[in-house]
Amino acid sequence: MVKRVIVAYALWAGGGLFGLHHFYLGRDSHALLWMLTLGGFGIGWFREITRIPVYVGEANQHTEEERRRPSTMVPPPVNLVRFAGQMCVGIYFGTVALIGLSSLSFFHLMVLPLCVGAGVHLVSTVGQQTSDLSKTLTASLITSPIFYGSTLSPLPISLAASITAAQNRRYKQPQARTQELGPRLYRLGLAWLAFSTPLAYCVFHNTTATLYYLSDCVAALLDIFWFLPWLRSVVEYIFLMPYRILCVFTGGGYYEEALKKMLEILVEDYTQREKEALKLLSLGSEASLEEITRGYRELAKVWHPDHNPSKDAEATFVKLHEAYKVLLRRHRPGRFK
Repeated sequence: MVKRVIVAYALWAGGGLFGLHHFYLGRDSHALLWMLTLGGFGIGWFREITRIPVYVGEANQHTEEERRRPSTMVPPPVNLVRFAGQMCVGIYFGTVALIGLSSLSFFHLMVLPLCVGAGVHLVSTVGQQTSDLSKTLTASLITSPIFYGSTLSPLPISLAASITAAQNRRYKQPQARTQELGPRLYRLGLAWLAFSTPLAYCVFHNTTATLYYLSDCVAALLDIFWFLPWLRSVVEYIFLMPYRILCVFTGGGYYEEALKKMLEILVEDYTQREKEALKLLSLGSEASLEEITRGYRELAKVWHPDHNPSKDAEATFVKLHEAYKVLLRRHRPGRFK
């Protein structure tokens, strides 16, 4: 069926942030990417106002001869926009994984790099180009141990994966476009659920931990610009822009105070992880920061592997340290000032 430019523009205007126009044109990878990033964080959606006729023309190429490219043809030229998209989506997928999947075993060695690599590869498959998935994931897995445990680890992992994907880019092999709506919707639905379910579970069942992690990420990013105070202020202003827009529409004042109180209530209630940390350190819910530190140090002396010959000493010592870090984050001063 011939695709119409006017229909594509109508879908772009009405549901472009969710990739409806790409789904109409048979660009399922692009549609999935837009579903997961809301139109490439809005920037990609706006950029497409001049690209839609090109997409429609590609969709209306009926014969394989029109789409065929010789196997000896040189790889596609490097596209800085695609590379930047790979970087951003890789970091985005990594951040979502850190929020929703960080409790899994071997997270930093396996889960995180695989998620970042999947995000990079998704961008590399948009349109008529693709890349080598195995090499992209291998680059992610090799880079991940170097930045093990770092809050900003998705950044270098995404950079390594994006460079590898760019080096191994190629044109897609000609293949028949499927016209069956059911299987296409099924695949997109499964991919969307795989992405959103861990994040939704974490947000709704561990809201405080999610807020903590997001604030830690922002703080770590701002700390990079310590030597340029003006640049740090600009980045901070950009991050706070959605909040400032909300205040403009709501009039600020009462709503600003209400939001602040809501956040304070969220972090005043102990999460399940914090309750377990208090129990492990034999502390009550009203324990002060000084009591937490004193209790941790006393137990750390008892269970330190250098002083305790028990075979469970090392594992217990690690658990005590993790519990102490959890409670320290809760008592960080000035969070809502």
